[in-house]
Amino acid sequence: MAKFWNFVIFQLGWFACVLGAANKDVVWAVIGTLAYIAFHAWRSPSPKTEISLLFKAFAFGLVADSLIMHLGYLDFRDDWPSPFLSPLWMWVLWVLVATTINSSLTWLRGKPVLGAVLGGIAGPMSYEAGIRMGAGSWVPGGEMIGFILVGLAWAVAIPLFFYWDRANQGQTSKESVNSV
Repeated sequence: MAKFWNFVIFQLGWFACVLGAANKDVVWAVIGTLAYIAFHAWRSPSPKTEISLLFKAFAFGLVADSLIMHLGYLDFRDDWPSPFLSPLWMWVLWVLVATTINSSLTWLRGKPVLGAVLGGIAGPMSYEAGIRMGAGSWVPGGEMIGFILVGLAWAVAIPLFFYWDRANQGQTSKESVNSV
């Protein structure tokens, strides 16, 4: 049942952040989504390990989206907190995706090729949906390249998040053995 609610809350968080960005009013969407992320980490069997994964996903997403933006292929409607970085609501969405790694997306564990294919398709489709809802735009003339770059970022992200989680789990196991 927890996997079901993780999936539902992921969808609600995605819609809230995208609609908030489209309307230049992301505060409540970001606060609500961050509250769920905090609850998710707190309820995790290993909060320290989960928070490490969430932080790594945040860093990856910040770099990936900011790079695609600076290459001139993606433009976000809301650029808070800085026009030089992807917006806050996108950071929250990257972390929200990471909450699915140990929950609604566990069926992808050990299947990096399938994870890459899913990420490479679902990632840019999600951006396209957000763009059609008014949260951003592809830069004219660079739509296809932007779409491909987002697809590549997500094709790397999903297997990488599972790898980081596995590495974190291994580190936690070693720490437990060493403390005995």
